[in-house]
Amino acid sequence: MSPVRRRTLLGSALAAPLLAATGCGSADDALTFFFQARPEEARVRLRIIEEFRKRHPDIRIRTIMSGPDPQQQLLTYCAGGKCPDVIMAWELLYAGLAERGVLLDLRSLLEREPGYAETLRKDSYPALYDTFTYAGGQYALPEQWSGVFLYYSRELFAAAGLAPPARWRDAWSFDEFLDAARTLTRPGRTWGFADAWVPYYSAACFGMNNGAEWFTPSVAPTRTNLGDPRFAAGFQFYADLAVRHGVAPKVGDRLSISAQDLFLGGRAAMVLGGHWLYSEFAGQGISLDVTVLPVGPHGGPGGITAVGSTGLSIAANSPRIEQAWEFVKFATGPVGQEIIAASGLFVPVLKSAMTSSGFAAAHRDVGNLAVFTEGPENSRPFPITPAWGKVSALLERGANRVLRGAAPATSLTPGLTSDIDLLLEDR
Repeated sequence: MSPVRRRTLLGSALAAPLLAATGCGSADDALTFFFQARPEEARVRLRIIEEFRKRHPDIRIRTIMSGPDPQQQLLTYCAGGKCPDVIMAWELLYAGLAERGVLLDLRSLLEREPGYAETLRKDSYPALYDTFTYAGGQYALPEQWSGVFLYYSRELFAAAGLAPPARWRDAWSFDEFLDAARTLTRPGRTWGFADAWVPYYSAACFGMNNGAEWFTPSVAPTRTNLGDPRFAAGFQFYADLAVRHGVAPKVGDRLSISAQDLFLGGRAAMVLGGHWLYSEFAGQGISLDVTVLPVGPHGGPGGITAVGSTGLSIAANSPRIEQAWEFVKFATGPVGQEIIAASGLFVPVLKSAMTSSGFAAAHRDVGNLAVFTEGPENSRPFPITPAWGKVSALLERGANRVLRGAAPATSLTPGLTSDIDLLLEDR
């Protein structure tokens, strides 16, 4: 999986019947909406669009599907004068687009409607809303939360006599988590734990749950904390699950079978991932629930997760800014968020939608619903920097040595730490 992607892309063969167009720019006056999605997610977006059309019959929307490199695709479109009007924003990518002048600072629109802006702020989770605040500007409004947490097999946990925590504030310790993973592991049959996310992202979450930030500050960071002993110990704990304790597949083993398949086949008792996996697991004949990430000896008092949010932006040079603003307000506002909540495919970003009956009904099989509903307020942002592409490349190379057991986490400093800090200083 590419580090900038959380979900599988919608293939072109599936996109054709769902999406109205595959290219950018046209002679008509339709509002263009650029996003990335799996088939089920695309259908939810189309439901939001249809509901918007009922209220705004004068605004037509043409959808555009993202390819595997959305940032480069957008830059190519915009360089050719065909930038989409409304753009799905990724927390790790949008800062580079904002700095290049691709995205509109939404403060100018929010300031025109102070009542709406205040209501939105009160109904939003600060961790999500502020994720899209960069260099004093508001370059997107959040539209969904995915976070990361643990799915687990109720059947396997019950057979082992285990009951994992149900809320972030009651997170288990690293030792408790490891003991459970050992109990659940049956060599050659079942892994106690598997990871369906990007390994070094997951390892970073374990580092953060041991009391250290990954980067300081999170938005426009000036340094990384790879060398913080607390972060390194959490990162090492994650790596050791596979290379030392044998309760998780090693990095090389993940190439042969996915963590999702292991979980669905009863060969993994727990799998780390975000809400994007829920639609893959639900209705597949496995009795599942969710629990929180563990906390190290220097972390707490509760567990934390990654923000994992996407938002909606408006192109700075859009000729349809007013129409785009109406759609962004709708999709990120109460009605759009109610649709998202009831779909079961996304987690909404407004408190009112999160506590709605529709969201609970869409997750009726989940006993520990608070892992979702309390996730946003227990989220911490990953680094927001235009340098992320270069930083990520360095991190992946260095982290892979640790994750494969070729070097300890303490090897990430001073060399890698210094190289990353130099990149950040050049901003």
